[in-house]
Amino acid sequence: MEPASAPRLEKVLVHVIHAFDVGLSVDLERAKQSITDLTELAEIKHKGHAPSYFQFDPKPLRVTQRSAGLACGSAKSSPEVDLVIYDFGGVSVLHELSFSGTLEELIALSCALAGSPTFREDARQRVAKLVAVIEPAVLRANIDSLSEDYLVFQTGALPGDLTAAGLAELAGPQVARLLRSEADALSGQEISDALGARVAFGEHDQAWIDWNAALLIDAEPGDVLAVLEFANLQLLELRFLDRRLDRALDQSYEAMNAERIWSRLRLPGSVRGELRRVAQLQVDAAILHERVNNALKLMGDQYLARVYRATSQRFRLMEWNSGILRKLEATESIYSKLHDQATQIRMEILEWIIILLIAFEIGWSILSSG
Repeated sequence: MEPASAPRLEKVLVHVIHAFDVGLSVDLERAKQSITDLTELAEIKHKGHAPSYFQFDPKPLRVTQRSAGLACGSAKSSPEVDLVIYDFGGVSVLHELSFSGTLEELIALSCALAGSPTFREDARQRVAKLVAVIEPAVLRANIDSLSEDYLVFQTGALPGDLTAAGLAELAGPQVARLLRSEADALSGQEISDALGARVAFGEHDQAWIDWNAALLIDAEPGDVLAVLEFANLQLLELRFLDRRLDRALDQSYEAMNAERIWSRLRLPGSVRGELRRVAQLQVDAAILHERVNNALKLMGDQYLARVYRATSQRFRLMEWNSGILRKLEATESIYSKLHDQATQIRMEILEWIIILLIAFEIGWSILSSG
């Protein structure tokens, strides 16, 4: 039930974000030349007097496309959809819906969006068409099956004299359900966890950040929205890297199988080919990991840095990073062992060849003298 004193929310913008990996890297300048849609370089606007070096490096390319609008319940998306292209091969798609109504109605919309494939399928189709246009600028173009979605609910101000802290006190359980896209009541522990990551800039600027969604009370949310959108894409890329390294480890273990190595000795260069494949996977993963983690400079704006830190903790980005680094080290160790094993086998073969040549020379000498 909606609390009797719960406010009616007006002019809420709902941002539906989907992230995709489309290739190893994108030449943004070349991609820009291929695009005929409206484009602009995406930058973060700063609160207060933050230094200008808190920016994306390099700046992603933003493409705005027209849309007939997608419906979800009584809400309908705006006639424009933004696609943001990053140099490390990631693309984010942002749909926007307008909403006015009670908090319970907004929770129902959150649940509907979480369970509907409509926006995800539309986003994937748009990415596929985009990649077809910019394919010459994409290295190893391939739209991966993995995707990552996130919801951001944003309003410029609360009605009356209600503050963000007052909203949490008045309707904390409902806010938690909104962030978790849950139609049913949550336990006290779950409510506390959902509302645990709250970042405030001023009395009327506040962000509740959870793993499934965020609620922003902010009249100028562009900077925070950009950080959330990037963190969602970063999570996708780390998941993609983790899965790719799992495959690399499986291939490396298979390559370490001594019986297979001996069976391939009849094929010249087969071991070197295996080494090259393992090394290429390792290098690709290391480069992508470095690009993803250094695309956003987190210096100079403490508010946005706190927003990113809270989002990173919710998405467990540090745990994903630690796992990826361990797997990179394991791949390096396996590569070294595979190289040493191949070298040892070649040395043993060379020794046998020398022994056979010596034996042949001795035998030939005996036969010649006789």
